[in-house]
Amino acid sequence: MRKKIFLDTNIVIDYLSNRIPFGEDALRIFSLPPQQCQLCISALSFTTIFYVLKKHFNRSELLEMLNSLKMLVEVLPTDEDVISSSLQSDFSDFEDAVQYHTALYGNASFIITRNPKDFGKSTIPIYTPSEFLQIPYWMNESNPTILNEPEVEYYTNPKTP
Repeated sequence: MRKKIFLDTNIVIDYLSNRIPFGEDALRIFSLPPQQCQLCISALSFTTIFYVLKKHFNRSELLEMLNSLKMLVEVLPTDEDVISSSLQSDFSDFEDAVQYHTALYGNASFIITRNPKDFGKSTIPIYTPSEFLQIPYWMNESNPTILNEPEVEYYTNPKTP
């Protein structure tokens, strides 16, 4: 059964910017076989990614990256229901509440973040990238090195943030 994997914005930024030391695990997540999982992000993540990475890439590079990203992930809506639930939640950080409720309404099976403590109230299993990649399910038994062989283009930037 194909799983929906919700990526917190920090994982996507790690992937797009090749942020050391986090970019490698992010690449491995983006390289998971699409027949096993659907990567998902919040629509809200696009604005955050643009804002954070505009210091390191020019506008046309960023737009190209975001267009490519859009092809790799399912973009989950951040709608009125998500906002209402987020406003009523016990999350201390509103942005984390919005990310969580976007994943919840999008029926995500997992949330991957570098900050699991930010999602302490989650009913969805939370993993760091390294924890998630240790789950045997993601290893292809006929090719145990599959996670080391990227299937997607990896953006490199000499001015890594």
